[in-house]
Amino acid sequence: MTKQEFVDLVAEESKLTKRDAGAAVDAVLEVVKKSLAAGKDVTFTGFGKFSVAHRAARTGVNPRTGERLSIAASKVPKFTPGSSLKQAVRY
Repeated sequence: MTKQEFVDLVAEESKLTKRDAGAAVDAVLEVVKKSLAAGKDVTFTGFGKFSVAHRAARTGVNPRTGERLSIAASKVPKFTPGSSLKQAVRY
């Protein structure tokens, strides 16, 4: 599903115009992005939790040359699904 298809479904479900639904979807995504960048978790009870995971520094191998290289530590976004989302997908 594309973002536009998602916006269309949100507009239909909420009885908003497509423009208003698009603005609402953009606002939600922006708030989630800014919260994660600030190190805060975002939890939607029953749906899931967005958080930041920390990856430790590690050694990798260049598959082309076989050379060992060092990969720096990093932060990555993580999503953990909630129980009602898991049940909805199972059935």
